[in-house]
Amino acid sequence: MSIFMTDAIQSHPFAFSDAALDDLRERLLRTRWPERETVQDWSQGAPLARMQALCDYWRESYDWRGAEARLNAFNPSTTHIDGLDIHFLHLRSPEPDAVPLVLTHGWPGSVFEFLKAAPLLADPRAHGGDPKDAFHVVLPTLPGFGLSGKPAEPGWTPERIAQAWVELMRRLGYDRFVAQGGDWGFAVANVLGAIGAPTVQAVHFNMFPIFDTMEARDAQEERALLRLQAFVDNESGYRTEQVQSPQTIGYALTDSPVGQAAWFYEKYEQWTDHDGDPEHLLSRDQMLDNITLYWLTATAASSARIYWQSSRSFKEHEIKVPVGFSQFPGDIHQTSRRWVQERYPTLVHYNELPKGGHFAAWEQPELFVEEVRASFRHSR
Repeated sequence: MSIFMTDAIQSHPFAFSDAALDDLRERLLRTRWPERETVQDWSQGAPLARMQALCDYWRESYDWRGAEARLNAFNPSTTHIDGLDIHFLHLRSPEPDAVPLVLTHGWPGSVFEFLKAAPLLADPRAHGGDPKDAFHVVLPTLPGFGLSGKPAEPGWTPERIAQAWVELMRRLGYDRFVAQGGDWGFAVANVLGAIGAPTVQAVHFNMFPIFDTMEARDAQEERALLRLQAFVDNESGYRTEQVQSPQTIGYALTDSPVGQAAWFYEKYEQWTDHDGDPEHLLSRDQMLDNITLYWLTATAASSARIYWQSSRSFKEHEIKVPVGFSQFPGDIHQTSRRWVQERYPTLVHYNELPKGGHFAAWEQPELFVEEVRASFRHSR
């Protein structure tokens, strides 16, 4: 018997209850705050005044129903694959020769990252682009994140997720497709690239992990290793906790909306390419769209488990299909063309962008779209 059971796809719009939203506001109102930090910057974490302002806005002004409407415009659906409900958004291109494309988010991300980029990818003609660059866009939610099912046992590795994506694309009528990802989306897209032809025609990454054992041969590579060390020294505590104790951190974040918000808000400050204030790049509404999705679905623990499951075991795979890579300057990992070429000899596209960070499609959707188009022109 097939592990995929049935090909049924069911409409599954976002529709959380008023009671869930009332509970969120009541919890925010009852927050027990810590004292303020003893420094004048972010070096001890998200500052008290910033968190209080964000959460006041969340309670008094933020409109989740508007966020739901934006998500529901993308044909949200669910299908049961390998024992788990997989939730996804789907935007078919009006162009008959459009190439199917699956985009995979990471942590602490979601499909919200792609909502501005997806229409540009699907219908370039309507946005001043070349219709030959069109894609049918599929945005699945990782297992344990958002409205996808929460695994009840270990084993949902990037390899298993990639196989689920192949089945998802088949059910949508796409026997051949291209794949893109950053963060954990990189891990999934890496496996899809290894699956390769004829199913996966090419892959594109906006993250490429580097390691402190790598050799630097020029100033660019030396800066990259310094940036990596700064991440290890000052920004990686979340990773250690989620690798070692996702269940433990899950209690705090699932019970406290302020805790959930702070856990993410710090990452927006650290990992985005902003001018000194992350809210000048991503609005409060954008940040809260993503934070509220995690809160309403109570996925703090289940999303963190991907670190426990795979951080210490995932290995990059050999890829024989074309590879594209885009280096955004504010990302954690800064990667030279040489480093990428050594690991992926089939590299067909490499570009260093003038702005953008870890959440490339969210921060700079137009630049992200142009990179995806340029990368996959080699594979149409």
